Amino acid sequence: MIVDFQVRMARETEGIALHRPTVEEGVEAVFDDPRKGAYWIAESEGETAGCLLTVPEWSDWRNGTVLWVHSVYVIPSARRRGVFREMYRALKAMVEASFDLRGIRLYVATENAGAQETYRVMGMDDGRYHMFEWMKEGE
Repeated sequence: MIVDFQVRMARETEGIALHRPTVEEGVEAVFDDPRKGAYWIAESEGETAGCLLTVPEWSDWRNGTVLWVHSVYVIPSARRRGVFREMYRALKAMVEASFDLRGIRLYVATENAGAQETYRVMGMDDGRYHMFEWMKEGE
């Protein structure tokens, strides 16, 4: 199910066709090594409605861990019904209650205006930083 969500999310939000075996291995790696991250699964009316992945990043400036949110996906029939809002509230409450956790960050495709507005409504902002990246061909 998580693999299906990741493949759909990439296709819907960025028009990217992911290599399914690579995604399967990547998801399995998180379950094999919890230091890599943790999946959050949302249910609505007994059905899986969405998921996201949190990935820890050590911050020397904050002497603590910042959680990056990756791979947010909510199924189309559950969108605009508070699924992400509830996952975010639970995640934020966990960070606020933790001595080590310092904050939450995420990145979003520049053209995904709907997601950006959702994140703003949740109290997040564009921050002070722009993200730059380099990826190997085909990755």
